[in-house]
Amino acid sequence: MIERSWQNWAGNQHAYPVHRAEPSSVDELRAILRDAVERSRTVRCVGAGHSFTPIAVTDGVQISLDSLRGIESVVREDDGSARVTVLAGTRLRDLTARLWDLGLAMTNLGDIDEQSIAGAISTGTHGTGARFGGIATQVYALELMTSDGRLVRCSREENMELFHAARVGLGALGVITRVTLECVPAFALRAVEEPSTLRATLADLDAIVAGVDHFEFYWFPHTDRVLTKRNTRLPGDAALRPLGKVRSYLDDELLSNTVFEGLNRVVTRVPALIPRLNSVSARALSAREYTDRSYRVFASSRTVKFVEMEYAVPVAEIGGVLREVDRWLERSAVSIAFPVEVRFAAADDIWLSTAYGRPTAYIAVHQYHRRDHREYFDAVEAICRSVGGRPHWGKLHSLGGDELRDTCEHFDDFLRVRDAMDPMKLFGSDYLERLLS
Repeated sequence: MIERSWQNWAGNQHAYPVHRAEPSSVDELRAILRDAVERSRTVRCVGAGHSFTPIAVTDGVQISLDSLRGIESVVREDDGSARVTVLAGTRLRDLTARLWDLGLAMTNLGDIDEQSIAGAISTGTHGTGARFGGIATQVYALELMTSDGRLVRCSREENMELFHAARVGLGALGVITRVTLECVPAFALRAVEEPSTLRATLADLDAIVAGVDHFEFYWFPHTDRVLTKRNTRLPGDAALRPLGKVRSYLDDELLSNTVFEGLNRVVTRVPALIPRLNSVSARALSAREYTDRSYRVFASSRTVKFVEMEYAVPVAEIGGVLREVDRWLERSAVSIAFPVEVRFAAADDIWLSTAYGRPTAYIAVHQYHRRDHREYFDAVEAICRSVGGRPHWGKLHSLGGDELRDTCEHFDDFLRVRDAMDPMKLFGSDYLERLLS
């Protein structure tokens, strides 16, 4: 028996569906959809619950894909790459470890690997690297089940419009059942992490981003300090020099999670301490270098709960956006303990992708889950929107259909495909209707 109440990872979204289901086969999924149609109930799917929005919330039927996991097939190419078909509920953490055993890897990953593959692509999850797109760009083909129980396959060669829509489909077109990924030969990453200043980083940003495979940085608000991360791709048989257990525990578990949780509890009660603590924390960072399997470097453990908003802006605008955020913080009474994360991605051709048609920089802002985020997020959102920013589909924002239509060139094309795939809006919800009005 599955517990009917549900909340997401951050605890900021709750649902009380009339029924929760966890099919273990495509036939079971078809029966669940048939029953929902007969009872006039809407359906939403949920993966790991790592979206901060109400995208999985429903008072109808909520379907967990957790029992639809695993690799189904591997078709290898002469160059060492492969097309790997996986079931939709497969978690990225499990998938990437299994791919390594097969001598394969995903081209790029985000910094969290708890998500299901279907959830990650449906909300536009991405990593960083100016030459690399989000996870959805690695999809070769998709299989979806429609409201009438049909299985529909789409790819670049088959049902192309559906493919353009479904790779970032928001769960609005059907239930993804299988995903075929274009995987590359396994590779290692050499990670170089070191402190710097925001001024120096922005002054040479174009050269830095172009000069390494995967670059990102974290800016500590109320300071000029940043932590930069440069990851360089190496062959899969490169000598691995991972972080030692002691250093890994101290940096990634004790300081980044345990101590950081404690500090956030303190500053929630005394926000005036935040600027001084940010300055101390930023200056306490030390450089480190290590080499490990790619998926171990891309992703990191996150146990401190927060809410997040992320906007995609044209690369040329990111420096100005950060300076405006800095100026707003100087003028306001808001103090922010979480670093601001900045990442980069190549342009792609996916209709609802935040990187559609343009090289993109991402600015992600966070707030501890016990503190009010609204004033901060509203201010950053206004700054990003002023330069044509697009919101991440799995993270908080205030936009509805009218505003999204202005930023998404193929918004109406997506609605047309949705009307054809789900004319009765079986896969709808109040939140989705606000987005897709």
